[in-house]
Amino acid sequence: MQHGKYRFIVGFLIVPLALYAIFVIWPFVQSIFYSFTNWSGLSPNFSVTGLDNYQRMIHDSTFWASFRHSVIYVLVLPLIVLAIALFLAFMLNVGGRRKRGAAVSGVQGAPFYKIVYFFPQVLSIAIVALLFQFLYNPESGALNAFLSAVGLDSVQPEWLGDPSLALWCVMAVLVWSQVGFFVVLFSAGMASIPKDFYEAALLDGASRATTFFRITLPLLWDTVQSGWVYMGILSLGAESFAVTQIMTAGPGGPADSTNVLSLYVYQKAFRDGQAGYATTIGVALLIVTLLFAGGVLRVGRRERLEF
Repeated sequence: MQHGKYRFIVGFLIVPLALYAIFVIWPFVQSIFYSFTNWSGLSPNFSVTGLDNYQRMIHDSTFWASFRHSVIYVLVLPLIVLAIALFLAFMLNVGGRRKRGAAVSGVQGAPFYKIVYFFPQVLSIAIVALLFQFLYNPESGALNAFLSAVGLDSVQPEWLGDPSLALWCVMAVLVWSQVGFFVVLFSAGMASIPKDFYEAALLDGASRATTFFRITLPLLWDTVQSGWVYMGILSLGAESFAVTQIMTAGPGGPADSTNVLSLYVYQKAFRDGQAGYATTIGVALLIVTLLFAGGVLRVGRRERLEF
């Protein structure tokens, strides 16, 4: 019986594992191999150059600028997005006034707010980037028009044209576009927490802040940790690439002030025809992603609470 059981398990898993190996693992292996070559990305002819690409990367100032910006993204963006999402989800589920027959409740109109917060998720990230590009326009954009309307005509920043502001303007777009997803995610998690816990805590005189840090956050920690890893991967990958590619001059400018590793990979592979060097940068991006995910899972490890 045991022998038959293992045969069944192997037969059940062999197809999905084979597909995963072909379409996920093998491309990674190929990319690592191409990082040791001078492949152009178009020609079938290339030669192995050893560690030349890695030595070039170490002395590449644009790579280090992109690396620095990607590290800022992966450290700052998840913290901001998750903090805002946790606060909003807590208010929507637990932060309302006490109602008759219920010790805790969300703010009035919570279902409507959830729809509003989730709305950016139904828009393509390309559309979001274009909308904010118009918003940041120094001549006809809504931000500078608002500053003029309130009497701040002397304060008219070049939002995407100022190297000291451009990166943070792009980061604000990513925060706006991602918060709604995590609000809905955390709201679903909070809805599954028994109300008895909150009732008991409030009867003992606990404040809203105490219930959040002592009840909500510990019981929601697995979801928060998963969201932290997911948001970090988004900030290193397609989301940061798309917004930077569409919104910024260059793209990646001004003066490489908004360039990120995912965009630099694209530029080297498709603009400059240096696919071998691009895969080298991609390997660095893979290492950063793995270190981030492993660090979050390591730092965030705690005893699981059951309820």
